[in-house]
Amino acid sequence: MISSWMIIGAVTFLVAIASFLITPRDVKWFAHLSRPRWLVFEPFIPLIWTVIFICGAASANIVWQKNPGSVATWLLMGLYLLVEIITVAYIPLMLRFRSLKTGEIIGLIGLGSAIVLAICVFPISGLATLLLIPYLLWSPIGAYTTDELKHLNPEDA
Repeated sequence: MISSWMIIGAVTFLVAIASFLITPRDVKWFAHLSRPRWLVFEPFIPLIWTVIFICGAASANIVWQKNPGSVATWLLMGLYLLVEIITVAYIPLMLRFRSLKTGEIIGLIGLGSAIVLAICVFPISGLATLLLIPYLLWSPIGAYTTDELKHLNPEDA
């Protein structure tokens, strides 16, 4: 039998790699945008999101272990998956539409969904909720950064 953490990890990985469905033309648009001077951590963003996804997968595994296979647990797994899909959709949708506003909206929807997820997970496991904190802290930073990019690049907002 395959362990739950292996299945959750595999699903997390497969959804995350879906973000690579970006054409080079779209990436060029984003690369040419003006950036705030304080955005010195941009090269570390993929690593930061990797850590956040690992924490999210660990959180999901803890929730699954508490009550495996129940309807409530399956619904929570769906919510975890939804949060990840929204998060991964941020870059491809923003680049496809060449719209920072689209990115900002997707980011805020992801944050709202993660808040709902954390509230739902809290009664089940404090540790699983703590593992969602990196997402809850980083997501507003991403939204703020996107908002700053909109101000610096109003023609691409």
